[in-house]
Amino acid sequence: MSNQDQMKKAAAEAALEYVEDGMVVGIGTGSTANHFIDLLAKMKGRIDGTVASSEASAERLRGHGIPVLDLNAVGPIPLYVDGADEATRHLHLIKGGGGALTREKIVAAASERFVCIADDSKLVNVLGTFPLPVEVIPMARSHVGRAMLKLGGQPELRHGFTTDNGNLILDVFNLDMTDPVALETEINQIAGVVTVGIFARRPADVLILGGKDGVKTLT
Repeated sequence: MSNQDQMKKAAAEAALEYVEDGMVVGIGTGSTANHFIDLLAKMKGRIDGTVASSEASAERLRGHGIPVLDLNAVGPIPLYVDGADEATRHLHLIKGGGGALTREKIVAAASERFVCIADDSKLVNVLGTFPLPVEVIPMARSHVGRAMLKLGGQPELRHGFTTDNGNLILDVFNLDMTDPVALETEINQIAGVVTVGIFARRPADVLILGGKDGVKTLT
């Protein structure tokens, strides 16, 4: 296991402390979330089940014999655990590098507590070095791309990729993200945008960062 992987695993392990008996736990997508899924398997008898933010995570959960429930059937979720591509000390995030941003944002919105787990290389002063994923309805691809250019970004279609919802992703480079809440709101209003990968209007409640010197928690 690489150093970075060990840091991700350490962050995932620390997130287990937020899991309580009888909970339904929202589960994210990606390499750090996978560590959490694998660790959660050891205590699967204590929880009532999970809600997955992607087909890939649902499959991994079921592979461990962990029940996967439909969000519509469970109501508000007490806990959501997921990774991030970038995070700030304000707990604003960029997510969607794995393409699951829409379902991740839905599960985050439906959760009472969002615990974000990452290795400390993901912590930045200002979001935006990582290109911003924007999920778009296919017929709106060019329209949204032009809107991104107007905002000062350079959109690139993620080639050969379709989301679990049957849509496309534009990865937008060089956007000014000094006010992520305002930018999230503005991009949300563009016709044809399904979801933008800024998680600032509903940021994380807890950010757990694995590093060389152990695990740090920001709230």
